[in-house]
Amino acid sequence: MGGAGWLRVSLPVAGADAGRAQALLELAGAAAVSVELPEGGEPVLEPGPGAVVLPAEVRIAALFPPGRGPARLRAQLAAAIGVEAARLAVEPVPERDWVRAWMDAFRPMRFGERLWVVPRHMAPPEPGAVNLRLDPGLAFGTGTHPTTALCLEWLDAHPPRGLRVLDYGCGSGILAVAAALLGAREVHAVDLEPQALAATRDNAAANAVADRVRALAPDALPPGGYGLVVANILAGTLVELAPLLGPRLAPGAALVLSGLLADQAAPVVRAYAPWVRLEACPPREGWIRLAGRREPARP
Repeated sequence: MGGAGWLRVSLPVAGADAGRAQALLELAGAAAVSVELPEGGEPVLEPGPGAVVLPAEVRIAALFPPGRGPARLRAQLAAAIGVEAARLAVEPVPERDWVRAWMDAFRPMRFGERLWVVPRHMAPPEPGAVNLRLDPGLAFGTGTHPTTALCLEWLDAHPPRGLRVLDYGCGSGILAVAAALLGAREVHAVDLEPQALAATRDNAAANAVADRVRALAPDALPPGGYGLVVANILAGTLVELAPLLGPRLAPGAALVLSGLLADQAAPVVRAYAPWVRLEACPPREGWIRLAGRREPARP
């Protein structure tokens, strides 16, 4: 892939805030994120809670694919992360080897009782389980982050057998493919980014569910209701999407939302109140999942 158009964004953050900043950048569309230690220290790829001890201040670096100019990206990220735009350094760069290093750090993970996400080049730890073979490519979504993990665990506990499913903001397609593997009859995976749609189609094909997973731009979404709607996006976007997603819930349908911090739940719950009563799960590293069901049709 050519390097033209790729942008590297970096900013200093307190070590204690590194995980939150990383997750927000990824939810905003970063292809890869690293934590750079001071004094020439090695980057820490995909740092997990408790896995590393970070210093008082670190620098977060994120790689964004082509499609947004530096000024537009800086403004969008400043709003998403909640920092002054001047703190964000944005520079054009070619694709780096550390993108592959980030992907190589990805290992098999289990979600719930029987759902595994396994890199394509690795053997499944439990061949008889529901194994989702994944190469995230250059689209966010491997299951390593709390927001995605919370959604995958919900899907494992509530298999969408026979349902028509909408995954809005699909990223790598991990939730769409998981829904298909867990029995959904049809899944529409929607994203603004062409890289996300390409990754979703590729991952659906690799899991032999391409006949049931359709990757679509928002303006190509067909009419009709869904038995399950899932969206793992930033809180502000979830609020903006309520008038679109709420009416798509068929009677008795489930709505699962993530991508928000615990203190961001209230406006999201209010936005979807006309269609469904949402309840939050216990926070995980500060992140939550909201879920609820629309009232079934009355006889």
